[in-house]
Amino acid sequence: MSHATPSRLDFVKLDGELTQQVVDELDRAGQRAAVIAEAPPGAGKSTLTASVAKALIDRDQKLRLAIVAQTNEQADDLVTSVTARFRGLKVTRMVGGDGGSSEMKDLANAGSVVISTRCDDADALSTRIVVSTARKWQYERSRMQDSGTASRYPIALIDEAYQMRSDMLLGIAGLYETLFCVGDPGQLDPFTVVDDSLWKGLPYSPSRTALGTLRAFHPSLVPIRLPTSWRLPPSAAGIVSQAFYPFGSFSAGTLEGDRALSLGARRKAAGSAIDTDAVLERAAGTGWGYVELPEKFTSRTDVEIASTIAALVVQLVDRGATVVDERDRAGRALTLERIAVITTYNDQVHAVRYALSRAGCNPDDLVVSTANRIQGREYDVALVWHPLAGRRDATAFHLEAGRMCVMLSRHRHACIVVNRAGSPTKPAG
Repeated sequence: MSHATPSRLDFVKLDGELTQQVVDELDRAGQRAAVIAEAPPGAGKSTLTASVAKALIDRDQKLRLAIVAQTNEQADDLVTSVTARFRGLKVTRMVGGDGGSSEMKDLANAGSVVISTRCDDADALSTRIVVSTARKWQYERSRMQDSGTASRYPIALIDEAYQMRSDMLLGIAGLYETLFCVGDPGQLDPFTVVDDSLWKGLPYSPSRTALGTLRAFHPSLVPIRLPTSWRLPPSAAGIVSQAFYPFGSFSAGTLEGDRALSLGARRKAAGSAIDTDAVLERAAGTGWGYVELPEKFTSRTDVEIASTIAALVVQLVDRGATVVDERDRAGRALTLERIAVITTYNDQVHAVRYALSRAGCNPDDLVVSTANRIQGREYDVALVWHPLAGRRDATAFHLEAGRMCVMLSRHRHACIVVNRAGSPTKPAG
């Protein structure tokens, strides 16, 4: 299915067309088969999952549907999306023994969500859609098999399926007759701390992505490709598409001029070794900023990089940055909660948080996270600690394309990368 470059008003229409295409493909797939949708960053994967779920249960009044997420946060986001878009549609959020998040409890009190620890108790059976993590579904499969009450769902929708290991899919596949898997092939693969050298390179390796294994055994599966990123602006969509999606290019869902990042009057930045104003003004004008500190081998927690990032964050706020986009034509202040700092390691997260505190900024007011943890989220401005900055070598871990893809695709307005000169570009040895 081909699509012309969309205008700024095409989102609802495009989502409707893709939803119908998925439903038609599921009809053709039959039992024990799968339909795959591949999507770039910010393409509306979760929106499509919610739309497909609603279309399926509207068509078949007896259908009970399973939705599989990879994390509790993703599961909560899906429940929130479904209940907000489709008023009156009650959803079960299946949880562990913790009783669920406060957000889910609020929705349960409002009557739009059932919170349950089992998918087959009376409360859960009163709803048409059950949402939980893959790990919880795996536990449910074992529990029902042990009790002799195992039952199957006709269809399961698997969100962020490229973040799922194949052993996790194997553990729950028996619960479902047909799968709809949606995910982003350009981002980080799932990982395991177990030595997987025994299976490495084999099509059935348990540490491969679930979709990688599925497609290896079913080569005739042709994915539906979502053609648009509604997150990335035109300044970023082409670059990210060409660099990380050679087999499934995409375009921006907005046009030049739809978005603007504006800065107030210059203010002297204290304690910064770089001209933060020049960097920010370039980022505001082009969508990209780059800081290259002098060449130097450093520890992972490079104090100078952490301080530089903190100075850029503080200067963004001090200059009263504002953003205008298709969601808010009147414009709004760029707040700290809409800024993200993305690193490679957890100790770099702590280094940035410490530098922010020293610069007078509460690190709890913004997101400072690793690429692995920030997948699937979006912000107005992202600041990236380059994975190779200050290193003597470049291992496969640091050259992982998916990590850089995540880092460079979280922003709606601008991305600023901080690096050191002379970063290696080839693996050691």
